[in-house]
Amino acid sequence: MSGVRGSARTRYAILGCGSVGHAVAEELTDRGKDVLILDQDESRVEALRDQDLNAQVQDIADPAVVDALGDRDIILVLASDVEANKAAVSAVRDTGGDHYIVVRASDPVSEDELRDRGADVVINPSTVIADSALQSLETGELEYMARQLAEIIEGTQGRMAILTHDNPEPDSIASATALQAIAEAFDVDADILYAGDVGHQENRAFVNLLGIDLLGRGEAPELSEYETIAAVDIAKSGDEESSIDADIDVYVDHLEADSEIDARFVDVRTNVSSTSTILTKYLQEFDLSPSEAVATALLYGIRAETLDFKRDTTPADLTAAAYLHPFANHDTLEQVESPSMSPETLDVLAEAIQNRQVQGSHLFSTAGFIRDREALAQAAQHLLNLEGITTTAVLGIADDRIFLAARSKDIRLNIGNVLQEAFAEMGDAAGHSTQGSVEIPLGIFTGIETSDENRDTLLQLTEEAVRRKLFAAMGVEGGNEGTNGS
Repeated sequence: MSGVRGSARTRYAILGCGSVGHAVAEELTDRGKDVLILDQDESRVEALRDQDLNAQVQDIADPAVVDALGDRDIILVLASDVEANKAAVSAVRDTGGDHYIVVRASDPVSEDELRDRGADVVINPSTVIADSALQSLETGELEYMARQLAEIIEGTQGRMAILTHDNPEPDSIASATALQAIAEAFDVDADILYAGDVGHQENRAFVNLLGIDLLGRGEAPELSEYETIAAVDIAKSGDEESSIDADIDVYVDHLEADSEIDARFVDVRTNVSSTSTILTKYLQEFDLSPSEAVATALLYGIRAETLDFKRDTTPADLTAAAYLHPFANHDTLEQVESPSMSPETLDVLAEAIQNRQVQGSHLFSTAGFIRDREALAQAAQHLLNLEGITTTAVLGIADDRIFLAARSKDIRLNIGNVLQEAFAEMGDAAGHSTQGSVEIPLGIFTGIETSDENRDTLLQLTEEAVRRKLFAAMGVEGGNEGTNGS
């Protein structure tokens, strides 16, 4: 490029003006750009001049093409002859200027060669066409799926039930809230049902601040009384899913289920990182502007599932979040993300800090007998902030079951896979690269009476067994000899 010229217009040159070059030239000219066209075909150049385009006869494979460029800034090399394009790129780069070069390739091999010769951007028309076709297919698929979903909802004469997984988290709650809003737009009343507890303090704040109406399965009518049943975001739960003793009509998730889903409508998209992203796309397809509560819920669902866009975030997640951003209440989001800590959570955290055992950068701890198992996850997250710690796991016992919550910021470790490897045969394990959970029946340990004198023995036995298996799965040496960090 011939240097910065203050407010002077950027000047373009198109080398090789077939159908692609012609289309680009017309578009740039319509935008008021200064465009010079160089092509070796005299009749083509004459035709371009008849259209009031600035065109000159020039063989772009001739090194003299550089002299014809003058002080052009951006060079678009768009001939169908890739060898001529290579020669043109080399000629421009050999001048030592800093022109910005966009060039047309024909295949992956020529793409690499053109980059090696100094092209800034390489375009392969076949790839562009394929990408455009896939984008059109995705758009058409969403339109088709939206029509199917609308038919099911519109055909509902009674009430609709929307099921989340046990102990629902933000992505599941937000997805259900969005589907409830879609149903309402079709004049269908829908209840959001869950089993278990909304235990995590952030989740409770999320539900309370946004005024989301959730019904426990024990408080709601039997599923048989609902005409339409939907299930959203239930595949990823590490908890044992509540039994669904009815046929599912609508199933939406961003993860594959362990078994085949038999439903009238199934939309599983593993190419996005949250179910909230999928429901946002449906709101857009139905041309429904989300209410403040729904937009805030969905945005929080996406942020929570992607760890505030730091984990497995896809372009679809980002575009969905960008769409929701102006509709959401960001003061409410801040309140949700910084809730006050409950006394139970504080007790669990205190126990976990006191009982921590550190092996290298790995920390294991136990919170003892607990009432709120969601507090384990919060303790594991807090302990991850300790200096030198990259992975944490906190154990607790409740209701004749062992619960383990783990967190990791070690990019070499997928903690979800580690938990699966260590505990899949003993209980339910699930998670992602940075977080996971395990639920294990006490099994042989239930033979020990949980009296005061035996509780310590029971806790010690379970702690040792779980710690050994966890450290072994992580490949931590000396997993049986953790050190207390106090």
